[in-house]
Amino acid sequence: MGTGKPWWRHWGLRVAGALLAAAAVAVGVLLRQAEPLMRAGIISAVENRFHARVELDGFSVSLMRGLEARGTGLRIWPPAEVAGVTVPPGQGEPLVRLEEFDFRAPLEYRPGMPIHLSVVELKGLTVHLPPRSHFEHGAQMGPPGSRLKQAMPAMVRFELDTLECTGAELVVETSKPGKLPQEFAIDHARVTHIAEGGAMGFEAELTNPRPLGTVRTTGSFGPWETADPGESPLNGEYRLEDADLGSFKEIGGRLNSTGNYAGTLRDLVVDGEAETKDFRLTHFGNALPLKTRFHAQVDGTNGDTLLEPVEATLGQSHFWARGQIVRVAEAAAAGEKPKFGHDITMAVDVDRARIEDFLRLAGRTDTVLLTGDLKTKAKLHIPPGKAPMHERLSLEGRFALDRARFASAKVQGRIAELSLRGQGRPDDLKTTDAGAILSALNGRFALGGGVLSLPELQYTVPGATVQLQGSYALEGGALKFDGSARMDATVSKMVGGWKGFLLKPADRYFRKEGAGTLIRIHIDGTRDEPRFGIDFGRVKSTIEVKP
Repeated sequence: MGTGKPWWRHWGLRVAGALLAAAAVAVGVLLRQAEPLMRAGIISAVENRFHARVELDGFSVSLMRGLEARGTGLRIWPPAEVAGVTVPPGQGEPLVRLEEFDFRAPLEYRPGMPIHLSVVELKGLTVHLPPRSHFEHGAQMGPPGSRLKQAMPAMVRFELDTLECTGAELVVETSKPGKLPQEFAIDHARVTHIAEGGAMGFEAELTNPRPLGTVRTTGSFGPWETADPGESPLNGEYRLEDADLGSFKEIGGRLNSTGNYAGTLRDLVVDGEAETKDFRLTHFGNALPLKTRFHAQVDGTNGDTLLEPVEATLGQSHFWARGQIVRVAEAAAAGEKPKFGHDITMAVDVDRARIEDFLRLAGRTDTVLLTGDLKTKAKLHIPPGKAPMHERLSLEGRFALDRARFASAKVQGRIAELSLRGQGRPDDLKTTDAGAILSALNGRFALGGGVLSLPELQYTVPGATVQLQGSYALEGGALKFDGSARMDATVSKMVGGWKGFLLKPADRYFRKEGAGTLIRIHIDGTRDEPRFGIDFGRVKSTIEVKP
């Protein structure tokens, strides 16, 4: 006892050290026993949940701050693998890949009772859903009476409240030739109400690829369909905020949309509303507010969308559209990642609209050719491609334009002159308000390559009806029309005064088919500088009317 310390202190230190050593050994033994038991319990729980083969590369447990566990390299295989069916080439991807998961729990264990986990954190999750044909193939090729392997009961069971997931990706494959899979980047997801055989609740935030924006959604998923996970029920609500339409070719604006959806991972029905306050065709630049309400069927395997219907308001114009948006692969150079575009076909019914809304959208300035009430029914087609959209777009149908007034005072003045002379009232030209003379147009049209073709156009003002055919270029506004004009008045009354008196002998040359005057007419020039020509060929003279 030369140290001068009491003998009991030496023995106390030795006992404490021995106890710590024993505790360390006990903890080590407990960990060696707990890790395989918990690993088996996790694999068993996942196998029972998904009815599938499960692989787990790494698993470790710490008891320093309660029960802490970390797993790496978790893989869940599609059910067809479990049944012993040979997977077709190219479809050998795991259904689920998970880089890492972590959880904590109180350090307590009651025999026969599950370990309660409040939250399990997931990182690097990829869900790769094979096409429907993969599961149909498995069902046909599986041995008669085969069933998915049932996992063995585990000594350690778990009870889970919530999954918190960051950095996830969902890939939905399709078996349709020429179609690319759909890929969704999920920034964050929270899954609740996790129970065997039931539906799970979820909250998620994901990046919508096109148009590029953030989607926030809540809803429920399940119960899990073992035979084909892609047929598992899915429903919820969504909000797409400030999406950039610039991710599509040739259109721009910021889109906001809300709605709800129901169906399965592969087939969803979506009802929603969308608003773009600054919708525009970027080649032209003018912006108009666009609001829509839609009912859509979405093929989750490739993004194909059937719209039945869309109700839209563009500026002051209201219309309906029905059709489909098909996602198609575009030609790519060797070694490049396949690119995709959209092939759009629509039947459009414009029931109440203003022509100036559409002309302004397809123009570079606020100046439009004319204003008026528009009704039209047309078929729209926009194929994918590198050319500007206004060159790829094709639109054909029939239209009726009432209460039309030309925006140019010069043009409207000539329309007023046509009307008054057609009525035999040339003396009223100086006293009549040209803006009060309204026109009506109807006919058949086709828009393609940036040119509006009008093979049948009837233009009517009081006192005159004009039949025309021709074209109008959206870029530059070039006009080229030919046709005939039917006037109620005779030539002499159209001219009036002493000149009209001299033209009385010519009346009989132009009075035909029930019209006081029937003459040829042509229009050329541009939208800003049009030229109107009336041809009196039978009397060898031409009257050129310039703005």
